[in-house]
Amino acid sequence: MRCPFCGHADTQVKDSRPTDDDTAIRRRRFCIGCSQRFTTIERVQLRELTVVKTDNRRVPFDRDKLARSVRIALRKRPVEEERIERVVNGIVRQLEASGDSEITSKQIGELVMETLKEVDAVAYVRFASVYRNFREAKDFEAFLGGLGDPT
Repeated sequence: MRCPFCGHADTQVKDSRPTDDDTAIRRRRFCIGCSQRFTTIERVQLRELTVVKTDNRRVPFDRDKLARSVRIALRKRPVEEERIERVVNGIVRQLEASGDSEITSKQIGELVMETLKEVDAVAYVRFASVYRNFREAKDFEAFLGGLGDPT
């Protein structure tokens, strides 16, 4: 593992332990070149996923980008970091289990919306506003009208 500080190719693992949900291994590493410490996370990857964008470009699936989007939608909401990780892991598992190595960005967006709807209504609307490209207040009104009365 290359050191993120100095680029030295030789680092040592000082400690390994599973994450709270047992879906990854967290490793504390030490760089022999600069003596800095850093953490890496190792996850199981069932298959290589490729995302087909709306303009038909194909790009490798980026779990970190998905996690960033979910975190932005859930920013300042009463949802713990551990739950956010479980949400992201669940979405990734569903995508990998679909059996397809190519997935559309639309499939990912719909899956995220479906998941956020169950986790937090405000995060759901936030994500939908960006994903569905709301431009005016009436776009929000129409979307919220389609949700029905939550009481």
